[in-house]
Amino acid sequence: MVRQFDVIIERDEEGYFIASVPLLPGCHTQAKSLDVLMQRIREAIELCLEVEGAPFEPLDFVGVQRITVAA
Repeated sequence: MVRQFDVIIERDEEGYFIASVPLLPGCHTQAKSLDVLMQRIREAIELCLEVEGAPFEPLDFVGVQRITVAA
């Protein structure tokens, strides 16, 4: 069976790319390049599914918004 997951990708102050999967809490990884990051997040997803089992209800991805507030 083939499953699709939305992956959030960010970059930290040191230049590392960080990927996380909202549907699988705790499923994240990092790498210096996007190619390596994609490889690692696939492996992380497979591991999370093996350990956690299948997620219950997949959510429909709507989008990402950036909000600015005074802090």
